[in-house]
Amino acid sequence: MKETDEKDLVTEMQKPKKNSTILTIIAMICVFFAGCAGMFGLIYFCPSLFTSELTRIEKNVTITDTGLAEAVDKVYNSVVVVSVYNNNTKYGSGTGFVYSEDDDKAYILTNNHVVEKSDKVMVNFTDGKNIEAELVGTNAQADIAVLSVDSSDVISVAEIGSSEDVRVGDTTFAVGAPLNSVYSWTVTRGIISGKDRMLQVSSTAGDYIMKVIQTDAAINNGNSGGPLCNANGEIIGINSMKLVDESVEGMGFAIPIEQAVKYADLIRSGETEEQPYLGVTLLNVVDVLYSNPAKYPNIYRNLVENNIDHGVILYSVTKDGSAYKAGLEEGDVITKINEDNVINTAYFKYYLYNYNVGDKITITFIRDGKEKTVTATLEGSNKSY
Repeated sequence: MKETDEKDLVTEMQKPKKNSTILTIIAMICVFFAGCAGMFGLIYFCPSLFTSELTRIEKNVTITDTGLAEAVDKVYNSVVVVSVYNNNTKYGSGTGFVYSEDDDKAYILTNNHVVEKSDKVMVNFTDGKNIEAELVGTNAQADIAVLSVDSSDVISVAEIGSSEDVRVGDTTFAVGAPLNSVYSWTVTRGIISGKDRMLQVSSTAGDYIMKVIQTDAAINNGNSGGPLCNANGEIIGINSMKLVDESVEGMGFAIPIEQAVKYADLIRSGETEEQPYLGVTLLNVVDVLYSNPAKYPNIYRNLVENNIDHGVILYSVTKDGSAYKAGLEEGDVITKINEDNVINTAYFKYYLYNYNVGDKITITFIRDGKEKTVTATLEGSNKSY
């Protein structure tokens, strides 16, 4: 009897322990579901506690590709093929475009190098009309020429745009007559590849620098003088040249339209623009060093002894001219105009002609191996330098 009582006692002692374990498990499950319910409630009613604000800046870029044909239509009939003759023999051709109309006359812009040495110029319109044009005038250094025809012969006048507003990457197209007018009014397409390119050009007017627009629109022989247009069909430049080299392609250059129109208007007005004038004759440092050292032995020796490898040498200085009054002398080597480096005579002319008559400029030069500066007041003249 005693043994039985002890077993019952053990059994009774184990029962509460099992019940406690079960209750603990049930409590844990309840807490878990209660926590889930609470978290769901927080997320549902207070989502800002668990989310961060994301700001996205989007830039809308509109590409209008289907409108290029309409842009071409705007300028197409203003473009002419320019054929040049000497002694009634055709020796070349180029392109031009009608840019202005005045009473009974219309005016065509083209390049000087297209019409130079010609004694007759013919222009051909898109309707097949071929008429002789009058050469109003030229500016060799700006590479601009102006022709005139009767307004009644003109189909349309081109819309002039702005080269200053274009950006690198903007769509452009050219209209011209490549391969000596065999493929007249050919349209080529590209983009603005660069702005404000400084290009040194050699011509009958001497070496000079042109600030031009670079494009990869195909520019071929015969395209010279034709329009470079933006995607709206407005003319932003005059196609003037291309870089020809086996190692490159797609490098064409155009004169900014603002510059071209400026010189064209001067030509039409018959005015001669007075240029800043220092009163000097120049030699290129590089020419003396590498081409004519024996011709200028003293100058050559001075350049070598003073390690001068760029700039322009004052070969002569006009008495009472701006340079003379500023204190410059023969043999001085000019290396800067204000802060612009003068590499050769082409750069010297470009920087000098950026100023106006009456302006004061600081000239940096080397004399006896020492760098010096003077201030010169620019006088005006129709002569160079």
